[in-house]
Amino acid sequence: MLQLSGVSYRYAGYSNEVLHDIDLRLDDGEIVGLIGPNEAGKSTLCLVASGLAPASIGGSLRGSLTLDGVPATGLATHELAERVVVGFQNPNTQRSGIAATVFEEIALGPMNLGLPVDETVERTREAVARLRLGELIRRDPQRLSGGQAQLVGIASLLAMQPRHVILDEPTAQLDPAGTRLVGEALRSLAGSGTSLLIAEHKTDLLDGLCSRILAIDSGRIVLDGPTATVFDDPRLAALGVEPPARARLVRAFRDRAIEVSVVEDALAGAAS
Repeated sequence: MLQLSGVSYRYAGYSNEVLHDIDLRLDDGEIVGLIGPNEAGKSTLCLVASGLAPASIGGSLRGSLTLDGVPATGLATHELAERVVVGFQNPNTQRSGIAATVFEEIALGPMNLGLPVDETVERTREAVARLRLGELIRRDPQRLSGGQAQLVGIASLLAMQPRHVILDEPTAQLDPAGTRLVGEALRSLAGSGTSLLIAEHKTDLLDGLCSRILAIDSGRIVLDGPTATVFDDPRLAALGVEPPARARLVRAFRDRAIEVSVVEDALAGAAS
């Protein structure tokens, strides 16, 4: 379990806090989506939930982050990395710059955890298979498209098999096929007990993936509830968040006095 309790955060050199009184709990195997307008604090919340803020980037934190019951402040950097990993929108920020091939790039995470060679190779192959990167494993990581680099970055995180994964816009550079692929891999990862927090503008991805959605605005959580409930909430419009296609269709049919069950049955039939 990952838990933030009464967390407020201020960047170094700033006079005002960016996050205010955040309470967040991620249970094992739970996938939670994070939405909100630009500059709402989503990326900052990802940094704090991963332990990078303030441990690596400085700043001032009030409140606490606990990982599986252990305060994050008492963990060394390598111990923190064994429990929680974070992926960013720009895959170049995660690329090591020292790996000669994609396979080596993905394997660096498990290697840095000090795992035996056999286990490192097994984890790397599993991550490659999950994201169908077999054709890229001999490629130079610096000679990939943006979408390919993003998939490799996510595979690097999966290979570490952490208890908790924090992702900030993980599909920003992916086409619909790549987005679906990542969704399948993350669902499989959660099935093994990993909890995930995913900040994402693609609400259709979150709608089919998450059990719960948080909406953040001006550094505060303003909505928190089951996915369908939050995405059907009319307050999303004021946040500048477009609901997923399912919610828009349901609302349109409801406005025309058509039974919502008809829409839901139609959507279920289209998905099968």
